Amino acid sequence: MQPLLRINNLSVDFTAESGITNALKNISLTVNRGEVVAIVGESGSGKSVTSLSILQLLPSPPAHYPSGEILFAEDGNTVIDLLKKDRHSLQDIRGNKIAMIFQEPMTSLNPVMTCGKQVMEALQLHKKLSKAAAKQKTFDWFNKVKLPDPEAAFDRYPHQLSGGQKQRVMIAMAMCCEPSLLICDEPTTALDVTVQKTILQLIKELQQQSNMGVIFITHDLGVVAEIADRALVMYKGEIVEENNVRSLLTAPQHSYTRALMACRPVNHQRGERLLVVSDFLGIPGDRPQTTATVHPVKDSSVVHGSSSEVLLEAKRLSVWFPAKKTLFGKATAFTKAVDDISFEVYKGETLGLVGESGCGKTTLGRTLLRLIDPTSGTITYNGIDLTAKKREELRSLRKDIQIIFQDPYSSLNPRLTIGSAIAEPLKVHHIVLTEKARKEKVTELLEKVNLKAEHFSRYPHEFSGGQRQRIVIARALALNPSFIICDESVSALDVSVQAQVLNLLNDLKKEFGFTVIFISHDLSVVRYISDRIMVMNKGKIEESGKADDIYFNPQSAYTQKLIASIPTGTVA
Repeated sequence: MQPLLRINNLSVDFTAESGITNALKNISLTVNRGEVVAIVGESGSGKSVTSLSILQLLPSPPAHYPSGEILFAEDGNTVIDLLKKDRHSLQDIRGNKIAMIFQEPMTSLNPVMTCGKQVMEALQLHKKLSKAAAKQKTFDWFNKVKLPDPEAAFDRYPHQLSGGQKQRVMIAMAMCCEPSLLICDEPTTALDVTVQKTILQLIKELQQQSNMGVIFITHDLGVVAEIADRALVMYKGEIVEENNVRSLLTAPQHSYTRALMACRPVNHQRGERLLVVSDFLGIPGDRPQTTATVHPVKDSSVVHGSSSEVLLEAKRLSVWFPAKKTLFGKATAFTKAVDDISFEVYKGETLGLVGESGCGKTTLGRTLLRLIDPTSGTITYNGIDLTAKKREELRSLRKDIQIIFQDPYSSLNPRLTIGSAIAEPLKVHHIVLTEKARKEKVTELLEKVNLKAEHFSRYPHEFSGGQRQRIVIARALALNPSFIICDESVSALDVSVQAQVLNLLNDLKKEFGFTVIFISHDLSVVRYISDRIMVMNKGKIEESGKADDIYFNPQSAYTQKLIASIPTGTVA
């Protein structure tokens, strides 16, 4: 039988004023029916370009294909070259025979349509279902992807759901038509570990039931071990290693693959400086060369908070949102996103905040900065009662308290170059007065987060998801704040860049002494970076304590469940 998908010698170039970028260089791969093939690599390695090429979703120009073919076996015998299909023919294939779960759910969902209608639309278009049948099928899929309160989610708009909930809507939309080939571009990046485990099991079950082929793009080698049969490792537009998952993870042959595995925070103790890919590869930018294994060295310069001085204190803090209203607009039921919690953050420490999607982590983080007004309770920062301040009075404090948002694309203005976006807070707060000095400062910040000076004039859409995340981190650091809330700030980053950013946060903490609340669903990252961990569940604090105590000896059944769901990176 023909392979479901076969890519032969595919090259993809992007043409810009600055020249031609070779995004893919003669790559070849196959995907069989009933097989899960993982594509692993750093941000910008060509993983997403590969997946978007299959469905012809790259804008052309600037993209063009100097060589190659993408052969798809439509029905077992008929093989078509997707590169030669016109737009009308592709419309019938997209979402029906080949479906895709995109990396950033907020930019993939229509903001002016309810989530339920968006899934119904796909079912009515491709499966020709009646409105009632499509609605029932949508409810079934919302239940399958474990979306809380499917009836309520059906009528909500994307901005009314958490990041993880939006990602589950995307997964339901992609899988509802039961495609022959499912392309998953970082589908579990925004999900907490328990939902991630559920979704991975769901994809695996559906793939086995329908003999579906799956291309699973990820930077998380732990996830690869959970779901994939075979894995390809990409570096700078080329496939540098390919093997079955067991062999790849237990005996990687290429130095680049070994480097990716060594970068994971789970392999390091708190206080160790994380390894990055360049530690293995020698000169940055060179093709990987085989080198000896680099062992992590204890870095005594990494400082963790030990101050007893309280910087921020929340007392009996609650944030309730109306869930149901009367005809006259009076709320009759509430969603208690944050429910009567109290805690303290000490000067110079990193407090980790973990919990499942929808538990109230992001709402709490935004409320602490008064981006959301609390229903009740007080927030005291550095002796100042933030809940008593008017919006205008808070502006002068904004340069000291910053947030790195979860979705980098929606927090960047698409009409501003990234240089202008990072320079904007410097201009607004009169930190750097001249345009020349601002450009120098922005260039310095870009280089600190492993971007280049020439990126200054590019727009957000010209970057990969991981690169955009680094841009918003650079923007948050521009004002040298004393308090930063990191809301899933490394969740979209590949392991090497994640290691660089975590090292950078530790370096900057040592240099500037700022305080961090680190919100994440990745407990291995939180354990590495944090002094203390606070576990949230349904708007309340489930458990709190020292990072290692919570991670290695959790007392709450809920925390134990979270830790048991973490992908280990080992093949059973």
